[in-house]
Amino acid sequence: MNKIYLLNSDKYDDVINLPMIGINFFHKKIDLQSYDALIFTSKNGVRAIDKIDKNWIKKDIYSIGQGTSKEIKKYNANLVYTAKSSYGNSFALEIKERLKNKKVLFLRAKVVTSKLNKILIEADIKLDEETVYETTCRAYEEEKLIDKNSIIIFTSPTTVNCFFKNFKWDKSYKAISIGKVTASFIPSYVNNIISEKQTIINCIKIAKTL
Repeated sequence: MNKIYLLNSDKYDDVINLPMIGINFFHKKIDLQSYDALIFTSKNGVRAIDKIDKNWIKKDIYSIGQGTSKEIKKYNANLVYTAKSSYGNSFALEIKERLKNKKVLFLRAKVVTSKLNKILIEADIKLDEETVYETTCRAYEEEKLIDKNSIIIFTSPTTVNCFFKNFKWDKSYKAISIGKVTASFIPSYVNNIISEKQTIINCIKIAKTL
């Protein structure tokens, strides 16, 4: 079987981890008392707020997808909604009516690729934002090589950007993107497959068929 590289540190059978992203958590004070609901679009947002205020678990929690929800459940938090779509814009459309008359806090990364915040504000949601972490690219030595005919799983736009800062693409490689947004960041010359289900497990299933 061709080698499968996953560009994060999540462990799965028959997969080689090649993490592309480092995380810096911001240590800051956030007053959660006045908020009715919290929005998370990544596991790192969850980990960040838990370092700041343990009382976040008491708020109504809105999560972008199964991976983020799985992280939220580890803390026994009050998860009230998991998005049907893991795209930020679609997530915003799903929850905007549910958030009417609530004061909402979006716990976000320094850089976001979706227009979730804009969509909710335009829907007259009382939304505040707090940047609680940032992503950075890990650096790999040039001599680190990925075997020919390998399959690379890209899990976010940032993993795409960081990968191409470190490695040259070999025409024997195949790429699998976790969704359409991630795929849109991949160069046109790359042999890329988009996973219909926005989960790492589904990406791995596709990889094992190639």
